[in-house]
Amino acid sequence: MFDVFLNWAGHGLLRASWWQIVLFALITTHITIASVTIFLHRAQAHRALELHPIASHFFRFWLWFTTGMVTKEWVAIHRKHHAKCETVDDPHSPVTRGIDTVLLRGAELYRTESRNAETLSKFGHGTPDDWLERNVYSRFIWQGVGLLLILDVLMFGAIGATVWAVQMLWIPIWAAGVINGLGHWWGYRNFSARDRSHNISPWGLLIGGEELHNNHHTYPTSAKLSVKWWEFDIGWAYIRALSWVGLAKPRKLPPQFRLGEVRAEVDQLTLQAVIANRYELMARYAAGLKSTLKAELARAAEQGAVSHLPTLRAAKRWIGIEREILCERSRALVDAAASASPNLSKLLHMREELKSVWEQTNLNADQLRLKLQDWCCRAEDSGLAPLRELSLRLRRYTPTA
Repeated sequence: MFDVFLNWAGHGLLRASWWQIVLFALITTHITIASVTIFLHRAQAHRALELHPIASHFFRFWLWFTTGMVTKEWVAIHRKHHAKCETVDDPHSPVTRGIDTVLLRGAELYRTESRNAETLSKFGHGTPDDWLERNVYSRFIWQGVGLLLILDVLMFGAIGATVWAVQMLWIPIWAAGVINGLGHWWGYRNFSARDRSHNISPWGLLIGGEELHNNHHTYPTSAKLSVKWWEFDIGWAYIRALSWVGLAKPRKLPPQFRLGEVRAEVDQLTLQAVIANRYELMARYAAGLKSTLKAELARAAEQGAVSHLPTLRAAKRWIGIEREILCERSRALVDAAASASPNLSKLLHMREELKSVWEQTNLNADQLRLKLQDWCCRAEDSGLAPLRELSLRLRRYTPTA
């Protein structure tokens, strides 16, 4: 009998090889990641898609079984993150709490905020509240992961406890740490969203597409997180597969801009298209600022204006980021660069004027049209190539059907 016990403890009921155990851990943790991005994030928090009850209940069960997370808590915390992004009220911003804190203590920050009754009441509306949620998933939080531990040990023996530990750490490390931390700290940006969100990788494979974090913060209600042709969102691939079998229905996707002929004047269709595609427009504006700064550096070096070089170089990282999300020190660096370069100063000033077209709420559509027309005239007469090119592109925007 003791020999039987030792044999089971060493190999488990399945007598799986090491590679089979690793494969099992990777598959189960990936299903957990897919459940978080499809169900909790896109369907529940942002209402970006509708899920058939069969799919919805599977995801709820799986998350209870593998993470113990409560839908209402996760959704409320994430919605608050968007509403209070990069402020002191953001539950997990590396800008206000420090990158080390979010990377290493992301799960702790989540647990602390989940006990905030005001957060749950204000941001947790519309989440499941049926009998299963009240009497099983929200009531017996640890029983699900406890059952998973028992099954892991039964299947794989003592090593099953290690498999379970990996399953328990997967979401805290990748979602709470990497996405909430690195996703607001490092990577590339397609859009000048009003936060520090970055795309960690253009290929969203490991974390279900959540790697495309800047895209998500730009279009939070989109069921698809990839926007460039070379980006890949595996979560969207799963949603498409669910759609083909009638288990999911996307509600909203990122806007697709169209370019037509250059209009002689800004009309209401131009205004409508510019407002709809403002994030793409501002991303191009940021690129124009960066190219202008590069040209100013070359000119200063050529003309021997060595006193301006350190000032211009110090602003390279911040020049394309919108002013309102910069810290005081970064704003000062950008302002110093603008003082050293009339061209940069002009571009920065006109960027704020252009933003006011969609941010100014006290003007009617015709007033906004005239404001945009005036901006285009001044941009094309400015003598600055980035402004002229941007204005001509702006006048080619055409509303999509």
